[in-house]
Amino acid sequence: MLPILRRALLAGAFALAAATAAAAPAPADPNRLFADSKIVVRDRFSDEIVGKGPDLVFMPGLASSRATWKATAERLRDRYRLHLLQVAGFSGEPARANATGEVLVPTAEAIDAYLVEQKLSPAVFIGHSLGGTTLLYLAEHHPEHLKKVMMVDALPFFGGMQDPKATAESVRPMAAKMRDAMNGSTGPVTAEALAPQMKAMSKDPATQRMVAQWGAVSDRSVVGRAMYDDLTLDLRPGLANVRTQITLVYPDNAPLGAPAGMMEKLYPSLYAAAPGVKTVLVKDSQHFVMLDQPQVFAEQLDAFLAQK
Repeated sequence: MLPILRRALLAGAFALAAATAAAAPAPADPNRLFADSKIVVRDRFSDEIVGKGPDLVFMPGLASSRATWKATAERLRDRYRLHLLQVAGFSGEPARANATGEVLVPTAEAIDAYLVEQKLSPAVFIGHSLGGTTLLYLAEHHPEHLKKVMMVDALPFFGGMQDPKATAESVRPMAAKMRDAMNGSTGPVTAEALAPQMKAMSKDPATQRMVAQWGAVSDRSVVGRAMYDDLTLDLRPGLANVRTQITLVYPDNAPLGAPAGMMEKLYPSLYAAAPGVKTVLVKDSQHFVMLDQPQVFAEQLDAFLAQK
C-alpha cells in the first residue's frame, strides 16, 4: 500500500473512531508517560519533559500519542532531557486552539516559538509522519532554530504521492471532500473494530491495537483538518534551499507486499532536490518504523545523534 493510501486510511479511521470518544470516561492525562515528568501545556500542543542531559525534541504523527516514542524515551532518558510533544486534539488531548481553522502550520509556528522561548534552539528534533512533515516545514521556514532533524516516514507533499503532476490546488477538492466526510461521520466505532485496518500501519499486533486506541479518542474535526492541511501543503519547491542536516528513515513496506526495491526508488526520489537529506531504508517495517524494528531504529537514531 502506497504511503498516501496508508495515511488516508489512518486518518479516516481515526476520525470515525473519535465519534464515540465522549462516551467513555478518560483519565486526567491519558498521554502522560512518566510519573516523574513535567507537563507543559500550550494552546496547540503539550510537552512532556523527562530525563537529564542535552535536549532532544520528539513529535508523533497524525492522531498519534507521544507514546509513539515511549520505548525510545525509556532508552534515552538517562542521557538526554527529552521533550515529548503531542498535538492538541490527538489521542484524547483537548483540542484547545486547534478546535477550529488550520492545524499543521499554526502548530508548527507555535512549536517554533516554543523552541526559542525555552532556549531549545537550535534544536535536535525527531518527528514521525505528520510530525516529520512539520519538521520539514520548520527546516524551510525557520532553519536557524534547527540543528539537525530525523524524519520517520514523512513526505514533502502528501497530496502528490499518487500523481507527480499534482499540485496543492489540484488536490484541494479531494482533500476537502475527505475532511468533510470525516467531520460528518457518526456512529459507534470502537478501537477493536478499527484494529484490522491498523494492519496497514504496523506489522506488530500490539502496535496495531495501540494505534487504534489512539484513534478512538482523537478529535475527528482536528484529525480531518490536519489531514486536509497535510494533503495540500506542498513543500517540494523549498527542498533545494534546505540546509538543515536531515536524516529520513523510511520503511520497505515488505510486510504489506511491496515489491523489493520499490520504496528504495520512491523515497530518495522524493527528496532528490534536497542536498542535505540522507535516506535510510529499514527492512521488514511499515509506517511505525520505530515500533516494527526497534533495535534497527535505535541504532539509526544513535548514529544520527552522534553526527556533528
